[in-house]
Amino acid sequence: MIPKKLQPLLPYMRKYWRSYAFGAFCVLINNGIWIFFPQVLRWTIDALHQGVTRQKLLYYSLLLLAVAAGKGIFQFLTRWVLIGVSREVEYDLRNHLFAHLEKLSYSYFQRTRTGDIMARATNDLNAVRMLLGPAIMYSANTLVFTLGALVFMVGLSPKLTLYAFLPLPVASITIQYFGKRIHDRFERIQAMFSEISARTQENFSGARVIRAYAQEEAEIAQFEQANLEYIRRNLRLVRLMGMLWPTLELMLGAAIAIVLWVGGREVLLHHMSVGEFVAFNTYMVQLTWPIIALGWVINIFQRGTASMGRLAEIYNEVPEIQDSPQALAWAAQAGDMQLQGAIEFCHLDFFYGSTQVLHDISLTVPAGSSLAIVGPTGSGKTTLVSLIPRIFESSDSHSAGASLLVDGHPLRDFPIAALRRQIGYVPQETFLFSDTIRENIAFGAEGATDKQIRSSAEAASIAADIEGFPKQYETVVGERGITLSGGQKQRTAIARALIRNPRILILDDALASVDTQTEDRILNHLREVMHGRTTIFISHRVSTVRNADQIAVLHGGRIVELGTHESLLSRNGYYTELYSKQLLEEELATV
Repeated sequence: MIPKKLQPLLPYMRKYWRSYAFGAFCVLINNGIWIFFPQVLRWTIDALHQGVTRQKLLYYSLLLLAVAAGKGIFQFLTRWVLIGVSREVEYDLRNHLFAHLEKLSYSYFQRTRTGDIMARATNDLNAVRMLLGPAIMYSANTLVFTLGALVFMVGLSPKLTLYAFLPLPVASITIQYFGKRIHDRFERIQAMFSEISARTQENFSGARVIRAYAQEEAEIAQFEQANLEYIRRNLRLVRLMGMLWPTLELMLGAAIAIVLWVGGREVLLHHMSVGEFVAFNTYMVQLTWPIIALGWVINIFQRGTASMGRLAEIYNEVPEIQDSPQALAWAAQAGDMQLQGAIEFCHLDFFYGSTQVLHDISLTVPAGSSLAIVGPTGSGKTTLVSLIPRIFESSDSHSAGASLLVDGHPLRDFPIAALRRQIGYVPQETFLFSDTIRENIAFGAEGATDKQIRSSAEAASIAADIEGFPKQYETVVGERGITLSGGQKQRTAIARALIRNPRILILDDALASVDTQTEDRILNHLREVMHGRTTIFISHRVSTVRNADQIAVLHGGRIVELGTHESLLSRNGYYTELYSKQLLEEELATV
């Protein structure tokens, strides 16, 4: 009976059933040859006991060498095949895990630490590989050899075999007792490893903040405590394993002592020949390694089971945002599609769990027009624009008639990949990959030419900065673009969005880190590049939004004002207040 935690591995193992079958064949031959070895010793001793001749010595010497050579060949094949196939399964598991993580919704990564995911993708995956390779190999060797040896031992002396296996029930109880505790302790070890991985990842990612607040020593102390706890948990497992192996060896030693005592009497009473007694004891000695390996296999098995349970938690995560049947049918019939860019929010609500963030949003953005969104922090601006590329799923079901339409079709009717290919999205938190500027701009635009990359960089007003670097577009920006300033990172991200030639461009406060002059240049370029396309941008600056076709003011998750720059000023509402404050700030700055 396969444990429930290991059942997800069956499809991977079925894929390589031929390799496992050949490995099983090698296990049978390898152990069959090794089981034959004591019989050769028996024949040799009994034959030489009757008289020593050169012919006998040569014959039995060659026979023993043949047995050793045969065992060596098939032992190599067993290890090569079974441990090799475990690497193949590990390859599939890692690819499947990565592909599955890529499909999971943004909300999963909001509630799960990166370090924890990394620990499962490395340490836990390796533990599962050990289960599928060495554990299976040693278990099969132990089972086949023990059963085969038992048959020959019974043939040699049923009485002696009974005495030899007297400790077996005690060994079974011992294995069950230790097995459960090894599993529990290893789960706690892996949980602590995840904690250490997460803390390490956060420290490296937040290196600037840690240094700015002079928290190096505090972080080192906390890491040391976590590492010490990890060592403590490992030592508890080591102590347990340190008790298991000697216990099994003690039982085996007791069995050997009993066999020597009882078997010696059998030889003296001429109930057994010397050759039979030597063969029987050789079987007992040969059983030493399988018994020791059994303790190791228990350790690997419990580790692998615990790790597979942790990996299954990721595999069991279902993406919250998936293609609907209509979207799949559309993709199958129409292939790639071309959006016009008209967007319509109809009485739309949105909930984070049980908390309502957006309330009855009704808004129409004609194709090719521009919409600016302003409002205080926490008013739902980012959430609103995140619904368009389906980073978050709109909560249509919470109110009758609520919907989010693109080109007159419900958003969920569009295939996700096809929809996102036609949207250029620059999020509030700029992220650049640890790669060259060229690769960062060309990300998601397969086959982008140098001319297209430069054109996008010029439109984002970052080309002059890039060409001032010694390596220009081949400059490596470091992790998360750490070598660039905040404004340079934002403009590189804008260039990355523009190179896709999107039908819809969304800028989530993407000009916050640039000065007013640079902002004007970027906006002028955007008006040219995005002519006839839909542009939506969030900003706290009136200078950024004043030329938009319409401006929406969000407050408390509701649209409280909607209109052009001039019409909103005439209302003397939130927008007017924001405009007056910024005018005052500009006047004070010039004093």
